[in-house]
Amino acid sequence: QVQLVESGGGLVQAGGSLSLSCAASGSTFSSYNMGWFRQAPGKERDFVAGITRSGGVTFYTDSVKGRFTLSRDNAKNTVYLHMNSLKPGDTAVYYCAATTYYGARDTSLYDSWGQGTQVTVSS
Repeated sequence: QVQLVESGGGLVQAGGSLSLSCAASGSTFSSYNMGWFRQAPGKERDFVAGITRSGGVTFYTDSVKGRFTLSRDNAKNTVYLHMNSLKPGDTAVYYCAATTYYGARDTSLYDSWGQGTQVTVSS
């Protein structure tokens, strides 16, 4: 399995931007498709965005399309989530995760998870 560590969370005003990073270690990073999920208090962990092994394909949940951009640098073993036009509804703990499945949006298909990073968007 791969070990994942997220960073970059924080407090931002509505309309602002924030970038999250997820650093991987312990296994061949380029072997994994990667995803970001988020979990608000009292709610389930939901899919946000995913990217394939090579970075050639990205896919997003509808609520973040056009605002969030997912990318990866396999040479640096890191995946990035750039978030623009943030809304209070984006407030959550954000998790990155790794999977061997292509196009996975279900948490059960992801094998490795980071510890999460808090994103808070104030109105």
